[in-house]
Amino acid sequence: MDYFLQGPAWADFQRALGRTVHEQAGPGWRFLAVEESNPAGKLLYAPYGPVAETLAAFDAALAALTDLARGCGAVFVRVEPVSAGFGAADAGAVLRRRGLVPAPTNQQPELSWIVDLDRDFKDVLADMKPVNRNLYRNIHKKDVTFRTSQDPEDIRVLLDFLHLTAARNGFKPQSDEYLGQVARSLMPAGAATLFIAELEGAPIAAALAYDSADTRTYAHAALDDSHRKLSAGIPLLVTLMADAKEKGLKYVDLWGVAPADQPGHKWAGFTAFKKSFGGREIAYPGTWDLPVKKLRYGAYQLARHAAQAARQLLGKLRK
Repeated sequence: MDYFLQGPAWADFQRALGRTVHEQAGPGWRFLAVEESNPAGKLLYAPYGPVAETLAAFDAALAALTDLARGCGAVFVRVEPVSAGFGAADAGAVLRRRGLVPAPTNQQPELSWIVDLDRDFKDVLADMKPVNRNLYRNIHKKDVTFRTSQDPEDIRVLLDFLHLTAARNGFKPQSDEYLGQVARSLMPAGAATLFIAELEGAPIAAALAYDSADTRTYAHAALDDSHRKLSAGIPLLVTLMADAKEKGLKYVDLWGVAPADQPGHKWAGFTAFKKSFGGREIAYPGTWDLPVKKLRYGAYQLARHAAQAARQLLGKLRK
C-alpha cells in the first residue's frame, strides 16, 4: 500500500499550513517528516513513515532522520513504521533494540480496515452486508443521487454536516480552517475528492477521500440527521469505493477501527459500520519516539509521568 501521509500531496498541504517539511530518500527507503513542537521542544514527525523495503533500509532511514534531527535541533524523532521490513507483532523488539520507545499516545490509528479492490467489483459487493448492497443498488428509487467534486468551495457542504454531527454527538471535529486548507491544497490537485449524496438536488451527506498511488483513504464523513432513515452514508461509501475501482486503485482504507476485544471502545460504532463493507484488519506498530537529545527527552518523560501521577492522585482524592 502507498500511504497518503508519506506522499507529495501531503507535503504540499503541510507546507500550505506554514510547516517545515523534509523529504528524503535512499536505496529502498524514503520519508516525509514534519517539524513540530511539544513540551520537550522541537521534534520531527514522520506520519506512517519512514517507508522501507527491508530492515536494513529502515536502519538507513532512521540514520538519515537522526542526522536531520541533529541538524535542525530536534529533541527526538517520532515515527510510525507501517512498512519497514518487519510486522507489527515483531515491532516492539525490533524498535527497542534500536533505541526507540513507545510514544505517549498513537498519533495515527494502530488498527485500520482495508477493502481490497484488485478484483471484480461484484466480489467487493458480495463481501458486504446485504443491506449495504441493496441500498447501493436501489437508493436511486428514493430520488437520491451522488456526485463528486474537486471544487474547494464545496467543502462547505461537509463542514455544515460536521457541525451538525458535532453538536448532536458532542465531539470536536477538525477546524473549518484546517479542512478548508485541505480542500484548497488537495482537491484542485486531484489528491482529494468530495463525494456528495443529494435528495432531489439538495445535499444530505458528504464524504472526503484522499488518494495516493494505489489507495483511497476515507477521511471525513457526515450527514444530515433529518434524512437519517435514508441511510445515504452507506451507498455514498460504496459509490466512493466504486469510483476508486474505476480509477484503478487497489485499496480503500477505511481508517481507524477499535480492537475486537474492546466492545466499549469509543470507536466501536464506527468500527461496526466499517466492517459491514467487508474487508480485513491491518495492524501497525504504532507511534514510537527515537530520542536524539537523550537528557532532554528523559526530562520530558519524567515531567510527563509526574504530571500524569498527579492527575491520577487528584482524581482519587475527589472520589
